[in-house]
Amino acid sequence: MPKIVDHEERRHRLAEAVWTLTLRYGLEGVTLRKVAVEAGVSMGQVQHYYATREDLVRDAIDRAVRALNARIEASIKASDPASAETMLRECLRAMLARDPESLRLLQLSVAVVGRAISDPAMAGVLAPGSGELLDFTAGLIAAARQERGAPAWGDGRIDADICWNLATSLGVDVALRQRSPEEALRVLDYHLDNLLTGHRLAEPITMASDIKGHRD
Repeated sequence: MPKIVDHEERRHRLAEAVWTLTLRYGLEGVTLRKVAVEAGVSMGQVQHYYATREDLVRDAIDRAVRALNARIEASIKASDPASAETMLRECLRAMLARDPESLRLLQLSVAVVGRAISDPAMAGVLAPGSGELLDFTAGLIAAARQERGAPAWGDGRIDADICWNLATSLGVDVALRQRSPEEALRVLDYHLDNLLTGHRLAEPITMASDIKGHRD
């Protein structure tokens, strides 16, 4: 009976090798030969699945992004569905790399994002999220405010965008070991506490006359 080959498992194994090499040497240090050695396979097998280094690297990065997104989705599913605030906090906290696998994926994303200047396709690695995700998050913010008895105010989609940009930025800090996951969590929770209280900020001063009047 012929051996059944799991092609998806082989591709994932090669992607894992790319991840390991990227964290060890940087993306520029990834070659097909190094990937073959790291994965414990022949060069022929690597080239059977990926004709070029670029094809392999792009697939590996895409898999890393999907894996990070899957962890966010898992956080949402694991949170209390009866509490919009709990769900909101948990999905944003997934960006803070509070476990070894999340940290590895985020460090990989940081290592790759520097290529975005020369390769625009890389720019989406740490993008805050799709329009669908922002709409979902805006809905959670509105529902969480209702749970607290706070009034609706501001632009929910912009608030959601700010939340994801903040969570991503804090996650990068954790990945670079510039702050601990606990410190990042305190900053994120502080922002969410203020966001959900319903206290509207003062209207921005936009006209020169307004600025003068404000100073007077």
